[in-house]
Amino acid sequence: MRLVSHPVLCNYYVTYRCNATCSFCDIWERPSPYITIENAKSNFKALKKLGVKVVDFTGGEPLLHRQIDELLREAKKSGLITTITTNGLLYPKYSSRLRGLVDMLHFSLDSPNRDEHDKSRGVKCFDKVMESIQIAKSYNERPDILFTVFENNIHQIQQLWDEICLPNDLVLILNPVFEYNQVGAQLSTEALQELREWGKRKNVYLNDAFIQLRLDGGNHTSDPVCLAGSTTIVISPENKIILPCYHLGLKEYPIENNLFELYQSPEIQQLVALEGRLPACEGCAINCYMQPSFAVKINKYWWKAFPSTMKYNFLKGTWKQLF
Repeated sequence: MRLVSHPVLCNYYVTYRCNATCSFCDIWERPSPYITIENAKSNFKALKKLGVKVVDFTGGEPLLHRQIDELLREAKKSGLITTITTNGLLYPKYSSRLRGLVDMLHFSLDSPNRDEHDKSRGVKCFDKVMESIQIAKSYNERPDILFTVFENNIHQIQQLWDEICLPNDLVLILNPVFEYNQVGAQLSTEALQELREWGKRKNVYLNDAFIQLRLDGGNHTSDPVCLAGSTTIVISPENKIILPCYHLGLKEYPIENNLFELYQSPEIQQLVALEGRLPACEGCAINCYMQPSFAVKINKYWWKAFPSTMKYNFLKGTWKQLF
């Protein structure tokens, strides 16, 4: 049973540029402009009208956008919940400008070991994450630690939880690595079961539907789980809608101050109707599209996702904004 028929999330790529070179991501390799305030203001109004609740300012590294605070402020004026994930390199510099504007602030940290984390990111950013945590706490912000889980770092969750998350009262978000376009990786059944146990711990968020989907072999085009086209609007730095999702990027449509009408146009809705059914969708388990997919249709994945989703929203105090 479908609970929601309109898009609920916007993945807004403010730029593809990045000051890190993570091995599990290829976005930083792309040339890119930056979105403009004028386009964003128009798009925020349209997103709200379409029913979107959350806008994820992403990239690349979103804090590379010199007007990121203005973008956040305009999004909140439009009544949108805001979220940002950053590698922490620029947060100490811009933290005062961002104060109170990010509803869900995530610092990426993939190891409690400085050298290992910096190696995985291709840049020295571990110390900046540690600094960012303390600055954010001094501003009464409640950042999360986003830990991308691989086979070779799953054993470090305990140390990171004990030494960084619990002492600072931070939520640890476990983000199982996904694979796309020969980038990223997969996790073994043993690792997935271990993660499932971690999801039961204090101050740990893991969407259990991510685990179930991987155990089931990912999305299947014959009976698709992915509802990326109808739940998520992807906007590029060039101010284009990307369909069916960023990672496939089969079609791009320029937005000319007409996002509301453009999204509802017959051509785009025909692509939306193919969500999860395209050949490249077979076996897909990309977290940023599956999470909203799990939230809008009652099936076994909805039931798997519901407890962990409510746990996170109560930990963060955001549940009232979602209903």
